Amino acid sequence: MAELPVLYSFRRCPYAIRARLALACAGQRVELREIVLKDKAPEFVDVSPKATVPVLVAGDSVLEESLDIMSWALVRHDPEGWLDMPEAGHALITENYGDFKAALDRTKYDNRYNSDPEQERAWANVFLRRLAEVADGSSWLFYDRPTLADMALLPFIRQFAFIDRPRFDREQPPWIRQWLDGFLNSELFAQVMPKYPRWSAGDPITVFPSWTSSDSG
Repeated sequence: MAELPVLYSFRRCPYAIRARLALACAGQRVELREIVLKDKAPEFVDVSPKATVPVLVAGDSVLEESLDIMSWALVRHDPEGWLDMPEAGHALITENYGDFKAALDRTKYDNRYNSDPEQERAWANVFLRRLAEVADGSSWLFYDRPTLADMALLPFIRQFAFIDRPRFDREQPPWIRQWLDGFLNSELFAQVMPKYPRWSAGDPITVFPSWTSSDSG
């Protein structure tokens, strides 16, 4: 087997999840190295001193941003047309980095940030309700198929929802709940969420995704 690009990942990290989603959609195989954030492999820190996942090493290139990894994969093969989306999709992805991600963190880790989780949750809910308005009844944000925006945002929506899923379900518009559940119940999500042991140098190679497009018919 030719040497594969290496993906340093952490299963539950939303940034790493969205990188794996794009790699799986593109059928771009990599060597997956699962990182434990409290005990990071020295090889990971050597290749990426900022030591945050995901990181993709492809030849002489080191990609340290999840959106760059998504684009790297989808430019090579985009069978579902994720890159074909309105400019508004890019704006939503950028906005997620700002107010929504800040509100998510300050709701989930209020003790760390000394924040008011109720106020932060209210800010997050403003963004979520606007997403439902953008969709305007479509199955996904812009069309009846997913785009890069859906897959870049949903791992963060998942993280916010599971702070308190019953409350999330009570507070969100039906479209948001259906959008999230459609993602969580999808074959693609199941394919990117298996548990892998912590990687150490010398371990057998873990190939991700473990299936090919021909496997799915």
